Amino acid sequence: MLTESQRQQASDLLWDCWAHGRRIEQLPQELRPTDRAEAYAIQARLEAHSFAPLAGWKIGATGPGGQQLLNIDAPLAGRLLAERVHRDGAVISLGNSLMSVIEVEVAFRMRKSLPPRTAPYSQDEVIDAVGSVYPAIELPDTRYDNFKQVGAAQLIADNTCADQFVLGAPASIDWRSLDLAALQTFGRISGGEQRDGSGAQVLGDPRIALTWLANELSQHGLTLAEGQIVASGSTIVPLSVRAGQRILADLGPLGTVTIELT
Repeated sequence: MLTESQRQQASDLLWDCWAHGRRIEQLPQELRPTDRAEAYAIQARLEAHSFAPLAGWKIGATGPGGQQLLNIDAPLAGRLLAERVHRDGAVISLGNSLMSVIEVEVAFRMRKSLPPRTAPYSQDEVIDAVGSVYPAIELPDTRYDNFKQVGAAQLIADNTCADQFVLGAPASIDWRSLDLAALQTFGRISGGEQRDGSGAQVLGDPRIALTWLANELSQHGLTLAEGQIVASGSTIVPLSVRAGQRILADLGPLGTVTIELT
């Protein structure tokens, strides 16, 4: 088990990599978390570097392809830091991003908190706690050169490959009447490739993913709080992008969101 000092050292190292655009092969042996609890404790310390309250959460590896790519067998939760959440039409620098992909996502905003408790939250309870739904784009990245081999605990410690996130306008329709599993989506590079997907790519349904997150956080003593955003996972196979491109994410009746990359 890691000491408090070792957890802080691991978090500081990962933050330094994030802040300065550099990567490491993986955490030094003496700083590696041994389980999810230790990994989330390291991740939690990243919040201290943010200038604002936590914007929300992301869910990674919500599809079998993503789990196979990362050699893991379950989804992972990460934090969305406020300064890395942008509005529709944002101009974002890819910098030296290793992943250089975009993901098209259904995002939820909570209207009431779901604090830790012993009994699991039901999907109905979780959906009842949602206030609004948004189209969104995530640009994930990693602080590991060796991210496909480091395992779930190190990925969680590295904030589950969180980096930049773009939130569109709230959906104007009655989203509760929609079958989000059947939602057809796509991501398109202006003048270039289009990649289609659906809500079923996200653990079968974005609502299932949101319920998983509420219970994952609860299990680790964390609250899914009122006002927080949840990026539920990619509805498409991540689309490779590069600087100079304009990207459109279309989530059908939930709306669209765009970004420009530099």
